Amino acid sequence: MKRFGKYDKAKECKKQKLLKEIEDRKLPYLTPKDVQFEQLSKAKYSKLYLRQASCVPQEIHLKVQQGLTMLQDCKCFAQDLVQIKGKDVLTPVYRLLVGDPGSTYCYLNTRLFTIPWPSRGVEVKYSSDEIGKACKAIKDLNEYLRVEAMKILLDHCSADEEMGFVAAAATSALIKDSGSMKDGTYPKEEISISAVLKDRTSFNVTLLNYMDPSKMKYLKEEPYFGMGKMAVSWHHDENLVERSTVAVYNYSCDDLGPASDESNITSIKGRDPALWHVGLKVAWDIATPGLAFPLCPGDCYFMLDDLNMTHQHCVLSGMQPRFSSTHRVAEVEFEWLRQFWFQGKRSAKASDWWFGPMAVLENSWRKMEQMTKLLLCEINEAEWSSERKHQVVSCLLPFLEERQELRKSWMTRCQSRLANSLPVDEQPECRPHWCRGDPDMPLPFDLEEIISLLRNQLVSADGDIRS
Repeated sequence: MKRFGKYDKAKECKKQKLLKEIEDRKLPYLTPKDVQFEQLSKAKYSKLYLRQASCVPQEIHLKVQQGLTMLQDCKCFAQDLVQIKGKDVLTPVYRLLVGDPGSTYCYLNTRLFTIPWPSRGVEVKYSSDEIGKACKAIKDLNEYLRVEAMKILLDHCSADEEMGFVAAAATSALIKDSGSMKDGTYPKEEISISAVLKDRTSFNVTLLNYMDPSKMKYLKEEPYFGMGKMAVSWHHDENLVERSTVAVYNYSCDDLGPASDESNITSIKGRDPALWHVGLKVAWDIATPGLAFPLCPGDCYFMLDDLNMTHQHCVLSGMQPRFSSTHRVAEVEFEWLRQFWFQGKRSAKASDWWFGPMAVLENSWRKMEQMTKLLLCEINEAEWSSERKHQVVSCLLPFLEERQELRKSWMTRCQSRLANSLPVDEQPECRPHWCRGDPDMPLPFDLEEIISLLRNQLVSADGDIRS
């Protein structure tokens, strides 16, 4: 299974090589004030689409902005304890995941679990009516952005030759899914571009962000272009369906809170440091100038098709506190149980929905432990041939070693100084966890002794086979 969110040494090497290559100089970047901004946008950033707040229905603005503020007032946002370069770090940004019931989103080796938005056939009990209304407003925004993203992609497919790859990629995917062509004939299923694009715009989660520069003690300087302070460093969004769109709604306003001290804002060549901006650059490229575009309250932008894969983006700090709602098509993955309890009880602040599924999952996990014990007993008691024992132990051992490694790493993360510094209801809980000799558990928590015995059995069986 591919591990997501792990420290990527290859990317770090590319970053250091890039910084060494540019040395002390700064790469050029453009803002909308520059004459060449539109030309560069069309030539190198054609899959970025901006929509001003005036083009979004006022009803959407009103409900969403009230909802975001309400979620903040209800203390639903929290800093995430993530891993960067193998170290636990608290994000300066406060986050919250809202989306389809049962959906999750993983980044930097930390999985977030949705506060479910209202969904047909699913009963969700919220901690307050206000939280329920806020989640409904976020879902309405999600539906609006989904429809708009679909329209934008279809318009580009029909009108813009530079976006012809969308149609080609969609057709290719449909042919692949429905069967290969034989004798030059297409499969019976109708090839519909819109069907593929619908899958790539069916946002199932939105990652809500709250950024208050007056409370963010340390903001890194943007290293390549000299764009100023970054609230979020350069990155690709992780663990999304391939070539899926990311849609972002921005809300920054004077009434969100106190502005940062203007005297602390350093002069920046190019952009207005008082305004929030998004920076965009071609990944690992120093020949193409970057972009920095300002965000006014209610503005939206869409990263279409493979833009999130070929380019990187960052968030450049303004003066006022800011919310953003980033709508994504997230992939479904594993490693839920310990990830859920690593969040402490923060999900219960808004809804108790996840405790039911987690109880079911933990019951299934116990059955897995029981079946593992039965297999271990069978290995020790059955009169198997050396070949058979070697085959079974070789298959089982890597899974137990991985299970042991994961238990040790999660125990370390849960007991870290940083974890213990969090508010009590947000402190990680190492669960499942039990003491040695617990009669209710089929196997010990520490599997090292069992693993050692299996390794010895493997060596013995291997020797018997060779002899």
